[in-house]
Amino acid sequence: MENGILLIHPPAAKACEAPGGPARLAGSLRRHGVACRVWDANLEGQLRLMEEGRSGAEAATDTWTRRAAKHLAENLAALRSREFYRNPDRYRRAVMDMNRLLATAARPYGVRLSLADYEDERLSPVQSADLLQAAAAPEANPFYPWFRGRLPEILTETPVSHVGFSLNYLSQALTTFAMIGFLRREWPQLRIVLGGGLVTSWIRRPDWKNPFAGFVDELIAGPGEVPLLALLGTEHDGGPDRPDPSGFPLTDYLSPGTVLPYSASSGCWWRRCSFCPERAEGNPYRPLPPAQVTADLRALIAETKPALIHLLDNALSPALLDALTAEPPGSPWYGFARVTPRLADPDFCLQLRDSGCVMLKLGLESGDPAVLDALNKGIDLKTASASLKNLKAAGIATYVYLLFGTPAETPAAARRTLVFTAEHAGEIGFLNLAIFNLPAYGPETEEFDTGEFYAGDLSLYRPFSHPQGWNRGEVRRFIEREFKRHPAVAAILRRDPPFFTSNHAPFFALKP
Repeated sequence: MENGILLIHPPAAKACEAPGGPARLAGSLRRHGVACRVWDANLEGQLRLMEEGRSGAEAATDTWTRRAAKHLAENLAALRSREFYRNPDRYRRAVMDMNRLLATAARPYGVRLSLADYEDERLSPVQSADLLQAAAAPEANPFYPWFRGRLPEILTETPVSHVGFSLNYLSQALTTFAMIGFLRREWPQLRIVLGGGLVTSWIRRPDWKNPFAGFVDELIAGPGEVPLLALLGTEHDGGPDRPDPSGFPLTDYLSPGTVLPYSASSGCWWRRCSFCPERAEGNPYRPLPPAQVTADLRALIAETKPALIHLLDNALSPALLDALTAEPPGSPWYGFARVTPRLADPDFCLQLRDSGCVMLKLGLESGDPAVLDALNKGIDLKTASASLKNLKAAGIATYVYLLFGTPAETPAAARRTLVFTAEHAGEIGFLNLAIFNLPAYGPETEEFDTGEFYAGDLSLYRPFSHPQGWNRGEVRRFIEREFKRHPAVAAILRRDPPFFTSNHAPFFALKP
């Protein structure tokens, strides 16, 4: 096949929906007449390792592993059933059982593998030397016995000149390089292309020096449609591209029905938050016209008949929210939104509900006004309070993100966040708790006493001495011993779907 490409979504990441980036690239390539095959190696590889874990469980002495092996087929079917999400306890047990099988299969390789993460005891994904070591010895990867046989099948079925990997998360990095190493060994003539969110962050570092030169042929930062077409000998015509999810096994994902991922923009429309990676990396905000978004969604819904639309934007813009309320897409949807006065308007929240919105992810970060001002979030707590109450009244679930240990936070400020959270426990559907990581680069980073984080040349973060003495150890103890143990907070945290978290939370919010 002349100038054809195989686009791979590599393990390991949450396998609950088709990957949005490769689907958009495929739509652009095919519209321009370039041959393209997509392969969700993440979903396929995890399913295969669960089967291997089931086989290995025959000799297990513990009841849990034997139970997980016995009920694998039943649990997979249940996770793809809408009715199953009405019983959180059964859901939790099924997910934990499937995760047990993945962990069992990967343990002999010295890898802690879960439904959402990949951690190697020997190699680090933020060390370029370790990534190259993963490529030099692909047989040390737990997915190797599977992709060693599967890649030849695919390349025989679809001869290509290029293979592209969409590398978005650290959890994918080591397996991505193991697969590249195998390709380099067996098909040295293939051109290897590497892109995705994680690669973009690496390339946009001000001290970037490509450690993969001579091994990876092309690295692409940011949206890949134009540069990828150029690599394949075609110029982008400037017209609109619609994602094309055909080729992905839409009914096989670990969700109750097809989840349609769609990105209406790249970058962030706000771009004012302190420590913002979008600003530090110089990523511009590039929104699609709202009319194109609604037209795309109507066409994709007709093709895929999704149970849920996942809007992937860093933050849904006011213009997009207005467009969705004016022209509802016709399927339930969720995404990340900023807390703004619009959400404090009860009528607008009702319009969002009527448009199909079932859940909004909200980056509140703190319940302390001074911390919010220092982070330049553009959020006041009165508006946040009204937004949570109005969204709850409209029947829209909220997944609230809190960030502890930021430079302006003190223990007293963290306790004010606890008070705000407890007071709004009836309106908060789910919680994500995180500890602040100082970005490796950016205008605010220069203000702090920093060191090397993870001791990795590809690390995106670094440690710092907190100006208030509120360092990571103290922050972690506060979260574990005080915040999580508050009865109102504990009740919220118990609702969080294990491993799949915000990706499955909307299914618990959807009315049966």
